[in-house]
Amino acid sequence: MEAPIKSSFIPTEPVREIKQPRVARGGGLTDLFVLASIVIFVGSVGLGIGMFLYLQYLTANTASKVEQLERAQQAFEPALIQELTRLHDRMQAANIVLGNHIAPSVFFRALEQLTLQTVSYSSLNFQANEIQNMTLEMDGLARSVNAIALQADLLSKSGIVSSPIFTNITRTAEGVQFDLSAVVNPASLRFIQVVRAGQFAAPASASQRAPASSSQTTPASASQPASAPQQDSRPAAPDPFLPPSQ
Repeated sequence: MEAPIKSSFIPTEPVREIKQPRVARGGGLTDLFVLASIVIFVGSVGLGIGMFLYLQYLTANTASKVEQLERAQQAFEPALIQELTRLHDRMQAANIVLGNHIAPSVFFRALEQLTLQTVSYSSLNFQANEIQNMTLEMDGLARSVNAIALQADLLSKSGIVSSPIFTNITRTAEGVQFDLSAVVNPASLRFIQVVRAGQFAAPASASQRAPASSSQTTPASASQPASAPQQDSRPAAPDPFLPPSQ
C-alpha cells in the first residue's frame, strides 16, 4: 500500500540552528606582517634597480668627462707644455745660482784701482764661508801714516769694503807696516748685479791700464799736500817703491 502524499510543505521537525566555525584570532596581524614584507621587498628591488641605473649613468658621465679632458689636453699640446715647464724650472734654478754667485774678480779689480801707489799689500785673506758674511784681512806697507789715512778713506767710500780697520801700525826702516781688516759688501760682488751694471768687462792690457792708473793716482797725490802739516819733521825713510840709486 502506498504512503499517503503530504500536501503541506511546513516541516514537522523543529528548525535547528547552524553553527558557523569560529576563525582563530590573530590572523589580521599575520596578514599585516606579510603585507609589510611584500612592500619592503618591492621597495628593495626598486631601490636596487635605481642604484644600478644611477651607477651606469655615473660611469657613462665619467667616461664622457675623461674623453673631453683628453681632447682638451691634446689641444694644448702636452709635449710642448712639459718642455716649457722643464725650461721654466731650469731658468728658476739658474736665477737662484746666479743670484747667490759672487764675482771675486770684481773685488780684485776694485782693490787694484783703489790702492794708492804709496801702499802695498804683502798678504791677503779673503773669507766667504757664507754669502752674507765675507771678511777681508791684509797685511801691508805704506810710505807714511798719511797714506794709510787716505787709503782708509778711499776704501770706506768705495762701497765694496765697509768698516776698514787699520791696526798694528808700526814704523820701520822700509815704511809703516799695518794690518787691515774689513767687511766686504756682498751686494757689490753679486755676479748678476755686476752683469746688469755692465762692470764685468774683459781686463785691459798693461798698456791700456798704465794711463788709467796714472790718472787715477793723480788726485790721491794731489790731495796729500792738504795733510802735509801732519807729516813728521824727521828725515823721511828711503822709498821702498823706488829702485836703489846706483
